[in-house]
Formats: sequence, C-alpha cells, structure tokens
Amino acid sequence: EAPQQRIAALPMLDADEHQATIDDWNQTVADYPVEHCLHQRIAQRARASATAVAVTCGAQQLTYAQLNGRANALAHTLIARGVGPDVLVGLAVERSLEMVIGLLAILKAGGAYVPLDPAYPRERLAYMIEDSGIALLLTQPALHGQLPVPADLPVLLLEEGAQTLREDDPQTTVTPDNLAYVIYTSGSTGKPKGTLLPHRNVLRLFAATDRWFNFGPQDVWSLFHSYGFDFSVWEIFGALLYGGRLLVVPHEISRSPREFYQLLCAEGVTVLNQTPSAFKALMHVACSGPGKQALRQVIFGGEALDVKSLRPWFERFGDRAPQLVNMYGITETTVHVTYRPLSMADLEREASSPIGEPIADLSWYLLDGDLNPVPKGCVGELYVGRAGLARGYLKRGELTATRFVPDP
Repeated sequence: EAPQQRIAALPMLDADEHQATIDDWNQTVADYPVEHCLHQRIAQRARASATAVAVTCGAQQLTYAQLNGRANALAHTLIARGVGPDVLVGLAVERSLEMVIGLLAILKAGGAYVPLDPAYPRERLAYMIEDSGIALLLTQPALHGQLPVPADLPVLLLEEGAQTLREDDPQTTVTPDNLAYVIYTSGSTGKPKGTLLPHRNVLRLFAATDRWFNFGPQDVWSLFHSYGFDFSVWEIFGALLYGGRLLVVPHEISRSPREFYQLLCAEGVTVLNQTPSAFKALMHVACSGPGKQALRQVIFGGEALDVKSLRPWFERFGDRAPQLVNMYGITETTVHVTYRPLSMADLEREASSPIGEPIADLSWYLLDGDLNPVPKGCVGELYVGRAGLARGYLKRGELTATRFVPDP
C-alpha cells in the first residue's frame, strides 16, 4: 500500500546504485504458469484419491469423492440460479463440513465466494452484504432468520440446494483469471474493503512456495481461522490442493488453547497456521502440559512476530521438528509475501520480526515518498509487485488507483 505520509529526505542514489539496489532485492524472480482453477485441481484430487479423507469436523468426515460429489450437486443448483464467472455469492455458514461444501460449490459454479462469518457483528455483516452487492446468499436454515438479509436478496439454503441428483462436475467457462473470492479487510484503517482475488493468485502462491514446504497427502491441516480472514485461504486450499486432510476446528474449541492443543495432538495435525498472539496462548499449554504433537510446520502470519517470545517453545521442542516459519503478507497480496524459517539463533538477534525473502514470483522494493529506492540501512515503505497482487478493491476505483500504483 502507498505510504500514509512522506518519508524524510534521504540521500539520492545514482543510476548504477539505483539498479543495483533493485536487483539486490529481487534475485529470485520466477514465473509459475497456472492452467486450471482451484476447483478443477480439487476435482483431479477427487478422481485420483477418491477414498482418502478430505475434511473432518468432530465425528463427521467426507472423502474426496464425497466432497466433490456434494459440491457438484450444489453447484448445479447455483448455476440454475444464475451463478457464473465473477458472480459474487455470499456464504454465511457455521464452521462445519457444509462450509467447505458451500465454498467449493460456489467455485464449481464459476462464482466467487464472499465469506460472511455468522460470528461477525450484525452491523459488519449488514455492511458487507450491502457493499458487496452479492447476487445470492447461501446459508443454513438456523442462520437465515438471524442474518441482516435485505428483502430483495435471493437466498438459497444449502441443504435445499444440494438435493439435486446430479453429481457430475459442472462445465463452466470460468478461467484462472476469474475471481475466486472477495475477502473484506479488517477495517482497522477505515471502512472494510472488499479485495478481489482470482484463482490464479492462489494457485501460483502454492506453486511458488512448494520448494520450502513440500506439502502432500500425508499432511493434516487445521482450519483454525475464520473463513472471513484470508489466512483461511492458505489453510483450506493448502490441504485440498495437495490431497491432505482439512480439520475444521469448531468455534468454541478455537477459543480454548487447551482444547485446541488436545485436538491437534489427537488428530495428528502436521501443518499449523497461527497469528503470533494465538500461538502465544497455545505455546503456554504445549510447553506445560502433556500431549504428543505431530507438527512439522508452524506458520505465522497476520501480525508482527516477536521472535524472543518463542524461547519457551524452542527450549521445549527445539527448532527443527516442527519448523517454525514467519510469513509476512496482507490480503491484497494473496495471503503471503515472504518466507523466513526461524531458529534458536534468532533469539539473540536484534531484529524482532524478521520477514526473510520474497516469494519467488513477487517483486519488492523499499521506497521513499517519491517511489525512489532508499539506500541500504535506511527506512522506507515496502512495495510489493507482480503475480500476487489482487485485482483491486471492489467498487473502489479511486482507492485502488492510490494503493495499486504503476511500477516506475
């Protein structure tokens, strides 16, 4: 995003220094072609691993074949209701298997999901429904009467929409450049803004980070975060694109560090994604109580990380199994921008929140108020470019123009 205020005057770089600075910051630039959409990749998984468990929630579970079939059935109904490429569909569903089915069905119909977490305040939900201009609301009977639904907004109850007998993959004209979702920012710097993200952005994110993580069918991911928070995009599709298992964490358990730790131990979770503040409470439980965890990756995002706060974890579990990773990013850059594995040696370094290196298909620059690179060791604003950028903000052309600026 553009600087909120001008940075004090800095020494000017000559032409050679200018180019050297840019080159030094962007040594790993690569491209990752995307040929399919998210739902098409998941359908491929369903054909290859039909009986593998895709999603669990409490005592319930769905195999990949069951998830794909139920999402297809709902998708056919959505198509009949006018959903197609770049059509926005609101999704207001409790954390459940049905939440994953509904989300996937919207994509299969060619549409883009707008997450409307029923746990959000009523005023926020009303604003998001009105501002997004969703063409249809997909929800559950128990929630329908509680939501601030305008009288003229079409509503489809998920259970009714899934009653069709058709479970074949719908054929649509959607492409990787069509929207997959519109997630609203927190609103901490003004009114929440709907951010437009296409399929391509998410798929290239996983392709570009695969060399670091080697995710696969053996992994169990926890869906800990609200599906209205963009960290959930990484959790949901990280599991399903690789043939892993997605563990949907009930809302009440996500609020209890002790119960959540017991759950991730019992379910053998291998990939855990956490904001630093949530992990701090979980770490206290893990370091002081029983329970054998199977984690191989703990990935931080969403907030600045105080590495020194991780000392109890490193002293209890070491710094290799699991590997702790700090990833900086924002909704507008498709979840993540950088990668930085952490170790005990970081406890002695001055940098409080090291963010590491950029994902290979992104460019990044540290610039002054006039968009000139700042000399090494000087303070500037971080600008991110290339493959991960959102399409912009929904219905906010002027704001999009000020935040998504041409690369000089």
